[in-house]
This record gives sequence, structure tokens and C-alpha cells, in this order.
Amino acid sequence: MPVLSILLFGAVFAGAVLAWHVPLWAAAPYALASIVCFAAYARDKAAARAGQRRTPERSLLLLGLLCGWPGAVLAQQWLRHKSSKRAFQVAFWVTVIGNVSAFVYLSSPLSFLRML
Repeated sequence: MPVLSILLFGAVFAGAVLAWHVPLWAAAPYALASIVCFAAYARDKAAARAGQRRTPERSLLLLGLLCGWPGAVLAQQWLRHKSSKRAFQVAFWVTVIGNVSAFVYLSSPLSFLRML
């Protein structure tokens, strides 16, 4: 179940807050980007149904990579959009892993940014 990935990330985020003192406001980019990403998926789904100009997959993947992936997961499940296209799903989950890895690295005490 893909929605489980959001719960797992919530646990990772909570762990980073508790262990590494990541500020709670760090969740704001994920919330905002997720809303934007969900809206982009909804707009693309509507365009697909109407036979209109579509949002490029590259743009949807970039929005997910830039913290919007939780919104993309919800859109894929609730709107049933881009959830069965295998090549897109592989690329999407690579971006999720990249985003979560970047979050963990940037949040960790070993991060170069935290050493400054």
C-alpha cells in the first residue's frame, strides 16, 4: 500500500525531530509542495479526460522530488492517476527515495549544512 510510505516518512520525520532536533516547521515545505503536487495531478487527470494539453511527466516527477511526493501518492491513489503506468511508477519511487535520502542527510548531525 503506497500510503504506508507517507506513514513511514512521518515516523522518519518524527525521529529526526526527536533525535536531531529538526524544527517542526521543516514539515511546511512537504505540506505546501504536497498540496501543489496533488493539484497538478488533479489538473493533469482532468486534462487527460478532456483531451487537452497535459502536464509533462517530468514536471510531475520534479514536483514530487521537491517535497511534493506525499501529495502525489495521495493523488495517485485517490484520483487513480499515473498509478498503473509502470515506467512512471519506477521513476516516481526513485524520486521518493532521493527526496527522503536528502531529508535524512540534511537533517542528520553529519550534514555539511549543519556543520556550518
